Amino acid sequence: MDFYLLLGAIAIFLCVIFNRVSHKLGVPVLLAFIFIGMLFGSDGLVKIPFDNYGFAENICVFALIFIMFYGGFGTKWTAARPVAAKAIMMSTLGTVATAGLVGLFCHYVLKLALLESFLIGSVISSTDAASVFSVLRSKHLNLRENTASLLEVESGSNDPFSYMLTITILSLMNGNSGGEDIAWLLFAQLFFGLAGGFLIAYLAIRFFRRFRFFSAGFDGVFMVAVAIAAFALPEVVGGNGYLSAYITGIILGNAKINHKQSLVNFFDGLTGLMQMLVFFLLGLLAFPSQLPAIAPLGLAIALFLTLVARPIVTSLVLIPFRASFGQIAVVSWAGFRGAASIVFAIIAVLDPAVMSRDIFHLVFFIVLFSILVQGTLLPRFAKFFGMTDNSSDVMKTFTDYTEEHPVRFVRFKIRESHPWANNEIRNITLPPDTLIVLIIRNDRRIVPNGRIKLLPGDRIILGGKAIGRIDGVNLYERVLDHDDPWTDKPISQVKSGNDLIIMIKRREKIIIPKGNVKLRDGDILVINDSEHVRAEWESSDENM
Repeated sequence: MDFYLLLGAIAIFLCVIFNRVSHKLGVPVLLAFIFIGMLFGSDGLVKIPFDNYGFAENICVFALIFIMFYGGFGTKWTAARPVAAKAIMMSTLGTVATAGLVGLFCHYVLKLALLESFLIGSVISSTDAASVFSVLRSKHLNLRENTASLLEVESGSNDPFSYMLTITILSLMNGNSGGEDIAWLLFAQLFFGLAGGFLIAYLAIRFFRRFRFFSAGFDGVFMVAVAIAAFALPEVVGGNGYLSAYITGIILGNAKINHKQSLVNFFDGLTGLMQMLVFFLLGLLAFPSQLPAIAPLGLAIALFLTLVARPIVTSLVLIPFRASFGQIAVVSWAGFRGAASIVFAIIAVLDPAVMSRDIFHLVFFIVLFSILVQGTLLPRFAKFFGMTDNSSDVMKTFTDYTEEHPVRFVRFKIRESHPWANNEIRNITLPPDTLIVLIIRNDRRIVPNGRIKLLPGDRIILGGKAIGRIDGVNLYERVLDHDDPWTDKPISQVKSGNDLIIMIKRREKIIIPKGNVKLRDGDILVINDSEHVRAEWESSDENM
């Protein structure tokens, strides 16, 4: 046991080191994880004997829960909303169409059995969120026309549909071909998957707003339980757990919950570890000596998928949306296959359905080709078609607030002799580029407005430019577009309720808001969420 723990630690160290090396070489890091697994495997240098598909499936399914959950949690909806319709069409109809075209190619051109052909098409029909996110983040690939957000939503949401197609074809191969059975299977997968995702997300948000965590890090532990429940609950009743986990993730990731930044960082690290685990384990499970035998078939399918099926499907889906040729070309090329496809292949291997081909190594070869060729060449491909945008930042399409909020908070107490004591806020002179964010009076937290009088003993929190954080200040973003009711209005005329705009980011300029500042299309508003201020304070009172 100790020996295998040591090998596991060495494997993780190597993955971390190769993360830096692969970045310099321009090769996707996930490919390095697979090769390290192959190095440790039966055909590699370490020669660890491992061919337990059942164990690998259990571990990979567990890891995919968090990869799927973070696929939603890490996607910023305000950035994705303009391309949501495109992405959903790609992840639903596009996935089905891809499976169909690959199935037809395998059957009529490669002469494989009909159902086995469509099984191969179903298993590799989805793009891989981990691979897409990895390339976009590591290469800082800034793409025009919200293309990065389109790829994030598509890759994060199409795995459930590939999984649905896979189990449907396996059901047909096992003789469960009754129309009613298949119809119920599809209905249950979609209905319980969607319902489970919305239900778990709703309950989690309610819990977050009513319960205060007294120990640091326990909000992350709670969120782990939420991700697991989001997958397990629908699966118990025949639903699609992957769909549920993704829906839960995207709702929670874009909800106004406390300590969002720390949760993003926590799941970023956890998902990175899960990706290492999955790709290393899949590499460990593979036998490189068997790849040459299936290479001709695998290469034929990979080339057809990359150069024919994916471009056809992308064009048919995006042309009605009047997408540019450059966007269609980049989205076509960015259809990486990854861990989910190999995991679905393992499910097929463990199923009693009879197959004439080694589907695991076949799909493994296709994934290697996809990550190596498509992942490596995507930055050059995007540049060739004029789709890179140096004025934007792809990191803004993820729910990462560190670079978005250059605000510092200062806390001080109003003394009897302080010049602000017994004066209304509108009559006092604040330091340049600062704003009163919160007033703490006795056991109350007050969101300030101009008519509130500051009293001796009040504790005042000021916000200004820089990075910082303080308890009781809960921020969220609102990105204005031309249809937003706040656009083209001065702040004094904006109906924001008790919420307070504490900062405006306008392109590269930071603006501390005043009543006469006019809001514009494209402004990013940082808002102090008074609902969370009250909820946090009330929950702390209840727990005292």
